[in-house]
Amino acid sequence: MAKKTRKAVSRSNKKPSKKASKVASIHKNPLGLSPTSDRLFLRPLEEKAESQTASGIYLPDTGKDAGVKKGTVVAAGPGKCSDGTFHPISVSIGDTVLYQWGEKVTVKGVEYVVVRDSEIVAVVR
Repeated sequence: MAKKTRKAVSRSNKKPSKKASKVASIHKNPLGLSPTSDRLFLRPLEEKAESQTASGIYLPDTGKDAGVKKGTVVAAGPGKCSDGTFHPISVSIGDTVLYQWGEKVTVKGVEYVVVRDSEIVAVVR
């Protein structure tokens, strides 16, 4: 009887599956960080806020932080798993979103805001 021989297949020669390359491309970002779970890194957009209202009242810096803020998504986690089901992130990288609060962090000299997906108020289209 002749023995069957197996060819040795190098794993480095295999092409990655489409699913694996899609997952890898989701996590590429300019920060060099990959957020976990349902967290997002946002770059806050500076809006030109008037320091004086139309009626002539001057607003202090503390009064400008209240309310909804605008930012751009620069990095996003994969989503979260709860009750045995996976819930993907509802926004994508590059989307402009409205958020109410978040944790400010500085990475490579640039200020970002970290928020959860559930803290996004709206997506600006």
